[in-house]
Amino acid sequence: MKSKIRKNFWLQDIKKYEYAAGIIRTSFIFGMILFLFYESFLPAFFLFPVWIIYMKDWAEDKAMQKEQQFRSQFRDSIQAMAAALKAGYSVENAIRETKRDILPMYGKDTRIIKEYDRMVVRLNMNCTAAQVLEEFSERVRQEDVGDFVNVFAAAKISGGDSVAIIRNAVRTISEKIDTEKEINTILASKKLEFNIMCAVPFIIIFYMKITFSQFLEVLYGTAAGTVTMSICLAVYISAWRLGRKMIHIEV
Repeated sequence: MKSKIRKNFWLQDIKKYEYAAGIIRTSFIFGMILFLFYESFLPAFFLFPVWIIYMKDWAEDKAMQKEQQFRSQFRDSIQAMAAALKAGYSVENAIRETKRDILPMYGKDTRIIKEYDRMVVRLNMNCTAAQVLEEFSERVRQEDVGDFVNVFAAAKISGGDSVAIIRNAVRTISEKIDTEKEINTILASKKLEFNIMCAVPFIIIFYMKITFSQFLEVLYGTAAGTVTMSICLAVYISAWRLGRKMIHIEV
């Protein structure tokens, strides 16, 4: 399970406009719940934790997306680093060259460029490549980065062929990421089905409110109706949380 520190790290990569879009989306869904289940916005105060839960889940999903983007960027960067090492660059200069190579691909505001900027600054302060890579791994706390840094450190200690060892590490990490992408592609259809099933209760209630509103009048404005709809909402939220756990599989 991902640590809280690791989650918080990727949360900082979510842009302000993405947060704004998430808040609007969450508020819209929250408003639909109030309208369809209670036909009133008065329960908003008591149901506000539902808004917080949904927003928290949205932020976690977005953070996971940012981490996956970073992993792809990191793979490209170490492939560029391996090419620079093969061309005869030292590790320190290979890091600098990698930053120049990937900057046009991703732009200066991406996490991978920011991290390479920090590494280059540390190298210019006469820190060793092993030290700046270790600091990089400590900052991001990402498994692929940690594996790569460990392999690099082992190669330096053993005195083996650093270039060959790093190229093997690049190939292993690339194969791992590609395999996970294939698994996520298979799971994508299940996630789509889950999202559709989550929308079905809202569609049914909305349709009945338009076509058979008289049958639903007993559920609104009465204590019994409020309790009934609250129970239905609680069951729906429980099923939604369970479904999220089932489709969010870490591979």
